[in-house]
Amino acid sequence: MKLIYLVLDGVADKPEDGPTSLEVAKHPALDKLAKEAKGGLMYTIGRGIAPESDAAVISILGYNPHEEYTGRGPLEAVGAGLSLREGYEVAFRANFATIDPETRRIIDRRCGRNLTGEEAHELAKALDGLDLGVHHGYARVVATVGHRAVVIIGSITHRLSDAVDNTDPAYAKHGYVSVARATFQPFVAKADPLEDTEEARLTAELVNRFTEMAISILKDHPVNHARMREGKPPANAILLRDSGGRLPRLQPIGEKFGRRFGAVAEMPVEIGIARVLKMDVEPVSPPTNDKESDYRIRLEATLKLLARNDVVYVHLKGPDEPGHDGDFKAKVASIEAIDKYYVEPLLAEIENKDVAVLVTADHATPYTRRAHTDDPVPILYYHPLLENDKLSRFTERECARGTLGIFEHGWSMLPRVLELL
Repeated sequence: MKLIYLVLDGVADKPEDGPTSLEVAKHPALDKLAKEAKGGLMYTIGRGIAPESDAAVISILGYNPHEEYTGRGPLEAVGAGLSLREGYEVAFRANFATIDPETRRIIDRRCGRNLTGEEAHELAKALDGLDLGVHHGYARVVATVGHRAVVIIGSITHRLSDAVDNTDPAYAKHGYVSVARATFQPFVAKADPLEDTEEARLTAELVNRFTEMAISILKDHPVNHARMREGKPPANAILLRDSGGRLPRLQPIGEKFGRRFGAVAEMPVEIGIARVLKMDVEPVSPPTNDKESDYRIRLEATLKLLARNDVVYVHLKGPDEPGHDGDFKAKVASIEAIDKYYVEPLLAEIENKDVAVLVTADHATPYTRRAHTDDPVPILYYHPLLENDKLSRFTERECARGTLGIFEHGWSMLPRVLELL
């Protein structure tokens, strides 16, 4: 029996705030699956923790992120094809953002979500290789998808530390796990050392120097002049978070569970996690506005991986972005597109075959809160030989009735599902 493990990024909402996107969306394929499945809920890391995708994905793949985890930055870096000089370089996840250059007030953390790949590449090129002028410091900058980038702060001669705070005020750093803040002051933050060491102080100084130099360079960049002429917000700053100085040394997932794992991942962080865990990665192009084509490509990748692996992990970004934007209609539409163009044809392909299906999310991104929250996410687990829970739909409230119960930590869920498999 093989398993397709489908993760809908940020699909869950907060039921007490009103109707959820899953409750309003028309998703007949997911509902058909629900009627034949077991249901449950899961805190992807733990109660009270509103996780970022990196730690949440590590957790729902069966690893405790509080134990052996080294931050999102290195995972984004390896997902973007970069490597790190351990001890002398620190990697960060980065956002191109829109700020008021005089006050450093953040106007839009994602510069309107309309930064093109070509624009981001040109902006990154202007910052890549920057000589920071002190401590033989330098910056490596690579654009990834949309407004996202990877920044590596390094020194030729001085050892550095990843114990530095974020300059993105929307996220608090707790060890190596970054947590979304419910509220924050919308100003570019200063990177402070988080430990009393010379390495941490040097790194914080280099990060702050990079931040100021980047604002100065991006302010007058031709890409931003063109964006402003078109009425678009300029990408005139770069916010850093989730520092890490090395990749996590995790047991490969195939060894951990005794099964072959493949992965369909869209974003650099999920690609990086899959590579670190030694999963069989089937490359797919970044998401576009043509959802029918996007999901056809992802379905084809799923089926290729299914032919040569026991478990196929599929991570679809869709619902997360409209959740962050507070766009209820767009979040509903994203769920409906996944159901129509991915889930429905997938179920047709695996009908009457020895394939189980697990559907869940890496975290909640309620459209009412515009941020990740610590709310539990729904779980559906379909296995043709297991008695079902007689659920009517795939929603938060319906899955709460299921016999899988509530998983207090995401890392306990996959081992349980594989036992049932």
